Amino acid sequence: MNDSIDRLKSQAQDLSATERADLASFLLDSLGPDAAVEDAWRAEIARRVSAARAGRVTGRPLDDVLAELRETYP
Repeated sequence: MNDSIDRLKSQAQDLSATERADLASFLLDSLGPDAAVEDAWRAEIARRVSAARAGRVTGRPLDDVLAELRETYP
């Protein structure tokens, strides 16, 4: 592998978790949008909206969802 990449990887290991997450986000964003992924998300959103409007799904109160998340991820 390229020496520059090896150095960058070594330096990245010294970053905090937050800094590494920021760097990872930057690197992923720098790749640009993936048209296939964007199309798949649009289709999934349309499917979910359609199901909700047709009454094929049951909603949950936000307070219940948040309480469950807080319990699962304290």
